[in-house]
Formats: sequence, C-alpha cells, structure tokens
Amino acid sequence: MENTVQSSLNYYDNEPERDAFLNDVTLGLQKQAKELPCKYLYDERGSILFDKICELDEYYPTRTELNIMQTYVDEIVARLGQNVLLIEYGSGSSLKTRVLLDNLSGLAGYIPIDISKEHLLNAAAKLKKIYPDLNVHPVCADYTDLFRLPDDIPSSASRVVYFPGSTIGNFNPGDAVKFLHSINNIVGSSGQLLLGVDLKKDPNVLHRAYNDRSGITASFNCNILTRINRDLGANFNTEQFKHYAFFNPSHGRVEMHIISLADQTVQINGSTIKFATGESIHTESSYKYTVHEFTELAGKAGFTVERVWTDEDELFSVQLLRAGAS
Repeated sequence: MENTVQSSLNYYDNEPERDAFLNDVTLGLQKQAKELPCKYLYDERGSILFDKICELDEYYPTRTELNIMQTYVDEIVARLGQNVLLIEYGSGSSLKTRVLLDNLSGLAGYIPIDISKEHLLNAAAKLKKIYPDLNVHPVCADYTDLFRLPDDIPSSASRVVYFPGSTIGNFNPGDAVKFLHSINNIVGSSGQLLLGVDLKKDPNVLHRAYNDRSGITASFNCNILTRINRDLGANFNTEQFKHYAFFNPSHGRVEMHIISLADQTVQINGSTIKFATGESIHTESSYKYTVHEFTELAGKAGFTVERVWTDEDELFSVQLLRAGAS
C-alpha cells in the first residue's frame, strides 16, 4: 500500500491496475451475452456525469434518500453512537455524508473509499476544508475486491460502514450476500452498516429515472466505451452504440445496456470483438427490493436489520444493520 500526503490528507492508493481492467473488459465482451462490470462506469468523467444524474428531476433516489437522512438524522446518529469511525463505500462527492458529519459527535475519523482517484481526492480535499479538524483518510480502491484499511486508524473506535445510493442493488442477490459478508468482516462484531436500499415501485417511475429526457444517463452509460478507447487503446465507434435501459420484472431489476447499431468489429489490445446489429453489452443491473426481501438477504450475511426509514411514498429506504455471526 502506498501512503502519500496530498492536500493535507492521508491518501491510500489501491487503484485497480490497467491489466485488471483489460482482463475484465476482454473477458466480459467475449461472453455470449456481452457484459462489462458497472464499477468501470466511474472514471473521472463518469463520476461527474453521475453527479449530474443525481440532480435530475426524473432520478428520485438521491433527493429521496437525502430527504430521509435529513428528516431522521437525530434518530440515526443516536443509534450510531459516539466515537464512530465512518467508512464510506463509493463515496463519490460525499454529499449525503455531510448530514452525518454535521451531526455525529465524537467522530473518530472518516474513510471515503472510491474507485475514481481524481474524483475521490477532489471531494476529500473539499471536505477537509469544511471540516479541518476531521481525520480524513481517502482510499482509492475497488471496494468489491479485497483492500486494506489505513494502518493509522483508531482501533478503539466503533466501525460504521456507510453505503448510500442503493448501490447494493448493482449486485445480483447471491453476490450481494457475499459483499455484505465482507462488510460484516470489516465492521466486526456489533459493528454497523447504514445503507440505502431502493424499493420496488411503479415500473414507469423506474423507466423515467433511467431514461432521462436530457440524455445524461445515456452519456454516463456510453462513456465506458470512451474510457476503454482511451485507457486500453480500443477503437469503438461510439456513434454506433446507443444507451438502452428497461425494468425486467422477472428479475426485479432495472437493466442498463449499450446496443450496437450495426454489424461491426472492435479491436481491444489485440483481441477482436464482433458485434451484430442489435446486440447488447449489459453494463449495470439495479435490483429493487421490498423491506422483507432485503431483511432476508441481509440475514444470510449475518446482519440484523435494526431500523428502516422510508419516505412518505415508500420509494426508497435507509436501513441500519448490525453485524453478528456471519
């Protein structure tokens, strides 16, 4: 692990290597049903585009979750307690985190973890200016894989993982259990997990959320092809691919795809990938749950759901889980 100091921050660099990116891309695109891991949507431009998505009228999750956090913050922080080491997975711009940072007393430190190095450092530097006395330890890492926490964090603090934004829905249920199990190991016995879980709802609401009129979600989705061209020397003709998202009721998830508009061939680092007209690349799934469904899923990973907060329309939930035997 490389430990450097940047913008008065203790920065820990576990950024995924280019070879891992190349391997994931070539393997995914050589499958019969082509796919790409959604984590690669979040390079610097992808992260900026996602921030813009969060401001869209059609995209309800961000503002709904933020409203829940603001409405119930006193109860939330009371349940989290004091001397908390806050560890955020997929921290992004840390917008919702500020609700916690403003209200948690005796905070032992904050560890934002994100795969996009530039976005992470910029956000962490801004937070350090707002909270100069806060110990901020940004970690650039793929939190879906093995990574180490900083060595100089207080061992006596109560660990709380914060995982907002309904990103848990990007995992299929089996992988979600494995991922929650890894968080259980991070927080330890009686540690806590505060996360956002998107709820099942009218499919028309979901369609609008993932197919906004301004096309920002389409740009966000298709940006992964631009990234592959830039970082892996591929030759995708990005004009010949189109964003496509829909709700799949049999799986209870929204699926994002990139559709090939023509028969075409792409070269990636010596590999040849053929696309037929209408063939898709599956880039992201977003599973939606009922409260009962998610309670059962969390239980398989050794978590007990202690409290669930929702908005009036029950579009979204913020849930507090406590770790136990896993």
